[in-house]
Amino acid sequence: MGNPDIPRVDAREKVCGAARYAADHVTPGLAHAMLAVATIGRGRIVNIDTDAARAVRGVRLILTHLDTAGLQSPGYVMGGGYGVQSLLPMLGTAIAYRGQPIALVVADTLEAAREGAALVRATYEQDAISVTLDAEGAEVVAQADSPLPKPAFADRVIGDAEAALATAAVRVDTTFLGPPQHQNPMELLATVAEWSEGMLTIHESTQNAEALRHGLAKVLGLSASRIRVVSPTAGGGFGQKNSLQSHTALVALAARELGRPVKLVMPRAQIFNNASFRPASRHTVRLGADASGIMVAAVHEIDHQTSRHDLFPLVYADLTARMYGIPNFRGRERLVRNDIQTPGFARAPFEHIAACAFEIAVDELAYALGRDPVALRVANDTPTDPLTGRPFSSRHVKACLERGAERFGWESRTPEPGSMRLPDGTLVGWGVALGAYKAATAPAIAMLRLTDAGEIFVSVGGHEMGQGMRTAIAATLAIELGVPADAVNIIVGNTGSVPQHLTAGSWGAATTLPAVRQAALNMSQELARLAGDGPASRTFQQILRDAGRSHVDVEARHRAPGQPEAIFDRVAQGFVSAAGPAYPEFVSMSYCAQFVEVRIEPHTRRIRVPRVVSVVDCGRVVSPRTARSQVYGGVVWGISAALREVSEVDSRYGGFVNADLAEYVIAVNADIGSIEAELIDEPDPVLNSLGVKGLGEVVMVGVAPAIVNAIHHATGRRIRHLPVRIEDVL
Repeated sequence: MGNPDIPRVDAREKVCGAARYAADHVTPGLAHAMLAVATIGRGRIVNIDTDAARAVRGVRLILTHLDTAGLQSPGYVMGGGYGVQSLLPMLGTAIAYRGQPIALVVADTLEAAREGAALVRATYEQDAISVTLDAEGAEVVAQADSPLPKPAFADRVIGDAEAALATAAVRVDTTFLGPPQHQNPMELLATVAEWSEGMLTIHESTQNAEALRHGLAKVLGLSASRIRVVSPTAGGGFGQKNSLQSHTALVALAARELGRPVKLVMPRAQIFNNASFRPASRHTVRLGADASGIMVAAVHEIDHQTSRHDLFPLVYADLTARMYGIPNFRGRERLVRNDIQTPGFARAPFEHIAACAFEIAVDELAYALGRDPVALRVANDTPTDPLTGRPFSSRHVKACLERGAERFGWESRTPEPGSMRLPDGTLVGWGVALGAYKAATAPAIAMLRLTDAGEIFVSVGGHEMGQGMRTAIAATLAIELGVPADAVNIIVGNTGSVPQHLTAGSWGAATTLPAVRQAALNMSQELARLAGDGPASRTFQQILRDAGRSHVDVEARHRAPGQPEAIFDRVAQGFVSAAGPAYPEFVSMSYCAQFVEVRIEPHTRRIRVPRVVSVVDCGRVVSPRTARSQVYGGVVWGISAALREVSEVDSRYGGFVNADLAEYVIAVNADIGSIEAELIDEPDPVLNSLGVKGLGEVVMVGVAPAIVNAIHHATGRRIRHLPVRIEDVL
């Protein structure tokens, strides 16, 4: 199987504005909604006044907690439910966090809805709040002692890390702080709800249409068969859109009450204070090595935020225990309950920060040992998974590091901090870090139809969020059926076709493509049966016409190694059913090596990243063009996370104060230099028939620590927090 570098099949419709997103759905009689939100950090509503809002011309409906009788929580997706959090706003008077919705105002125009929402007034009884890791009132819960399922969320223990550390020849002990950060997809959270003859149709930007369908059924007390969710294209997700949003059921309720379709597009400021985000975390990493540089022990202890109403589980140590062949490891994780909305998954949700803490410590260990940072990492590679003892399905860490070092020109690096400068005094630093991410996969059903008119339709459980899923699906069918990729009509994100499993965790390609490939193989067999002994040169259209068939349909199912056939029942009910990285006979991961150059201006101390080389092991690359795009995007986000992004918390009142793209600083074009992406492109046939592993998340892992390590090389300063600011290098 080759790797055709076909253009994005949906590129033209995107650049021409023909691609349809949730808020683009316009239907006759459409009304507009806007939320009014709580202005306290914790407490309860004593009174809510909507009179002024109702007096606004064009306002047709206002919903508050007095209008939601009969609704129930969808449950938390990480606790066997469907929601981004278990708390469904407006079911009562309790306020759990600043920004929680307290009313929904619906009007003929968006302007009237916004004006009405701004006029809703509430009086509150307030409680003291705790919104940071160390604030008074924060409740610490050891994850190993929590009701979260074990062993998935137990401590990670191999050997005796404390004893091995005590006798190690060289030791480092570091503490690293990860800030709260927000995903900011270009497309805002948006919902259009419309009812017709008792049927509810939801147009929403989502990564998990099936969770929306079944979650809404639970909230509204309906049969899921009466709900359809349509999300053909999302303008970015990054974990923010992975479950039923807190507002969706309210929009559906408003549409039913009003008897009109209702649209809500959530302003970005409300997204910051109501949707999921990357929580603050604190990491203690202790490493020990023998005199030759072999790591003998590691301890990784983590605290991170969760809400009062949900336990958002941690798996930071699940990554760091597997990055190297360390025989003695202990990972302990604790949840800190704060008065916040439930945090969630942002690209490489645990791995980005876990690798940051761990890889900065590994760099410090290299200096303590007097070893080259690349050579130290290569020396500690392993063919087997330390946690389970099982072999890795494939692991090309050494190739990533060595190819990256050669391409970057690492041999020209002088190791002493501050030893590399430009003629104008600009400090130059070179840094490296390793990244890894689970190679997960989930069950998928693919249905393929060919027609006598030459049409090709494929429906599969997945979501297109800009990552290139459609292109990879089209490339797979082009290879297997010998048809033009741009002739394939692809249906994803639509619960009216096949069950739509959550697309996240970099399992999209490894989930959908094997099912699509098998459908193509099944179709080839069916066409061969219909063709009989006829001429081999006939097209599929001619075969169908000669057989008297207007079309032919085939179905294929694919599930993760070790999963039973019954797993498809879970998928049909909208439950997350992914597996990995640990499978019954092996462990599977994707890897990358990140090489970074930083330059620090001698007077202003402005930090720039002129050059990054990223080498990735993600199994077979089905769509090289979109794969490289994923690498570029991950590196850009890594640069932004390292040098720009932080969600500033208001400890007095709760919420985030820089809740817009004017003050939540992200990397812009001027911040990005050269990015070189190299793909190892070695298939992993142990994981699936196509040999594909995940790519979208791993490419962000390791970028930030490589930058921090490069800053140390340039300045001699060890920085153990993100983002790095100018004052850190003054």
